[in-house]
Amino acid sequence: MPALGSIAEKRPVQSEAQTSSEVMLVRPAAFGFHPEAAESNVFAEGRGSEDVHSQALREFDGLAERLTAAGVRVVVLEDSAAPAKPDALFPNNWCSFHADGTVVLYPMATQARRLERNADGLKALLAASEFDVRQIVDLSFHERSGHFLEGTGSLILDRPERRAYASLSPRTDPHVIADFDDRVDYSTLVFEAHDRGGQSIYHTNVLLSLGARFAVLCSDVVAEEMRAVLIDEIEASGRTIIQVDFDQLRQFACNVIELRTHQGEPLVALSSAARASFRPDQLRQLEKFGSLVDAAIPTIEAVGGGSVRCMIADIHLPRIGPRVSPDS
Repeated sequence: MPALGSIAEKRPVQSEAQTSSEVMLVRPAAFGFHPEAAESNVFAEGRGSEDVHSQALREFDGLAERLTAAGVRVVVLEDSAAPAKPDALFPNNWCSFHADGTVVLYPMATQARRLERNADGLKALLAASEFDVRQIVDLSFHERSGHFLEGTGSLILDRPERRAYASLSPRTDPHVIADFDDRVDYSTLVFEAHDRGGQSIYHTNVLLSLGARFAVLCSDVVAEEMRAVLIDEIEASGRTIIQVDFDQLRQFACNVIELRTHQGEPLVALSSAARASFRPDQLRQLEKFGSLVDAAIPTIEAVGGGSVRCMIADIHLPRIGPRVSPDS
């Protein structure tokens, strides 16, 4: 396979923390129901004449405010009004950021979602926010062969171990996973997972999340032959697994992300619906790993079929250091 994605020569592997205190969100310009994406996402549903875009903007701003108030730095990429991109507020599907200065761009399954991949706007935002981008790994060429991998929706990253977990679906292809592993120096455990109707779970981050010391997992949907393998590996990483059922999965209980404040305190960001779905004992268990920061995003969840984790691109890039003059 020709190396059409741009990448510099491999750098020495750099250790990376699991969590970040800085995130990127995309403020949408044309949020709405995306019929093509809904073909593989049973969570998304069409709505009538109500103004879902205005509602989604209010929910977006509420999440940004909640994260900022909790001590997380939020940088916002503004979506362009044309062409319309109904899923633009889910940036974690088209980019990921890594501690060695790598930015990865991913192949998206639908044409409308490919338009979200705003590389120039992303570079400008990161530069203005003083993040040091040292190389770009562009995997988007796989779209030409009908192979897709939708970022940290498809890949659940164990960043310190450079290990990933991926549930195969129309949006998560093993050919692209292999290319990601080779170019970014990861290894990925691949498995299958299906809902009660037998349809592939569209994104892995709907059934699994990894914090620094915990995981939220719906193992019921994982193919039986891989279920014990997945559980054993997560437990071997030292994480406590909080098991949820399929009804909780449908409320996005697994679609959470651990972040940290600028003071280094851990927090878990999730939607209000996800929080409400946890039993009291599960909430107590989750709260042991960080304070819970929730936001109500019912329109985004219902119409877009994604939740808080999908809206957050966690930034692990190094900061731009002081420039050294040639005479110094």
